[in-house]
Amino acid sequence: MEKNKVSIIIPVYNAEKFIGETIESVIFQTYTNWEMLILNDRSTDGSYEIIQKYVQKDDRIKVINSEKNIGVVEGRNRLINEADGEYIAFLDADDYWKEDKLEKQIEFMKKKDIAISCT
Repeated sequence: MEKNKVSIIIPVYNAEKFIGETIESVIFQTYTNWEMLILNDRSTDGSYEIIQKYVQKDDRIKVINSEKNIGVVEGRNRLINEADGEYIAFLDADDYWKEDKLEKQIEFMKKKDIAISCT
């Protein structure tokens, strides 16, 4: 486990319309000590190809292809097992974060000495 690192967990199924913006919302975070773990849950659209473009540009982004469709919950659990960060953050494939989301959340958690927070 790497101290202060955030492991961002994103299960993806047929999210080609959104996944690029989702990934970019993480890339442009002011807090940069993160890894992004993406589970391609047997997408049948162009999600995987979009994800691969980002994987090739940023070594903090990793994609795992599921052998069968396992759904969001099992997908998140699988990615948690792959995570290397001190913190885990869930992000849905069709959502995005404001650029200072991680910085503010980690700062808040450290200041209040808390292990879990939701935003």
